[in-house]
Amino acid sequence: MGTESLAVLSFVAFSLSELRHTLSLSLASDTASPIALFSRIRSAFHCIDFGKFISHSAMADSSSAAVSARGPITHVIFDMDGLLIDTEKFYTEVQEIILARYNKTFDWSLKAKMMGKKAIEAAKVFVEETGISDSLSAEQFLVEREEMLQKLFPTNELMPGASRLVKHLHTKGVPICVATGSHRRHFQLKTQPHGEVFSLMHHIVLGDDPEVKQGKPAPDGFLAAAKRFEGGPVDPSKILVFEDAPSGVLAAKNAGMSVVMVPDPRLDKSFLDAADQVLNSLLDFNPSDWGLPPFEDSGN
Repeated sequence: MGTESLAVLSFVAFSLSELRHTLSLSLASDTASPIALFSRIRSAFHCIDFGKFISHSAMADSSSAAVSARGPITHVIFDMDGLLIDTEKFYTEVQEIILARYNKTFDWSLKAKMMGKKAIEAAKVFVEETGISDSLSAEQFLVEREEMLQKLFPTNELMPGASRLVKHLHTKGVPICVATGSHRRHFQLKTQPHGEVFSLMHHIVLGDDPEVKQGKPAPDGFLAAAKRFEGGPVDPSKILVFEDAPSGVLAAKNAGMSVVMVPDPRLDKSFLDAADQVLNSLLDFNPSDWGLPPFEDSGN
């Protein structure tokens, strides 16, 4: 049933409720004459709030209208860290260890500023925001962090729902790719356990790609990804981006694309406003919301 039909039915139900209330009051009165009763029924119809009907109809159509306003989605771009693979926890773990030496703690307000950025940009944020730049430079931080990360990256797991969504879109012929801030050496380590999933991508845009002059929230990575689809560049308004990082969401919006955000639950809610849709997990994504081919199963 369409949203217009649902809105009409809701309006009818509301109207009957208003009328029933008026009738019950009238019939309860022993002195109500036929003329008075008719007058009250007529008044009940006049008092029905058509504004409520219009408002309810608009609300019912809002989600589908919003998708229609954006136009049909034909292509999909995925972020990688924290979205497809569970690697963000490794960055957190290592950075906590480094900061502990300086009797400082690593919190999510700082992590939010670092997520999605190129390595050197994130490193500068880290040493400056924590006040350790006099003791540890951004470059020194990266060298120290690298040794620990190299051991952790190959042990990562796919995020819930990632494999299912990627395989579904590929099977349905929806062109998909990855645009990540990770450099090639890290990308290779991170994707070692997940060759099957990443082999389905039409192309991969990395953080050290020559065309990516600036990291997120600049749109460089996503615009480069749009150019490399077959027949590209693809109109940004037809591209849906999946992101977990605030800077990534802003990068997608700066590129003129729609974006679904799947944030870590510890991320402050104030960072969610820019996304077109916010989900707890990729398992919650409904392709039909975006005019994409629906899932044919209800599995994980």
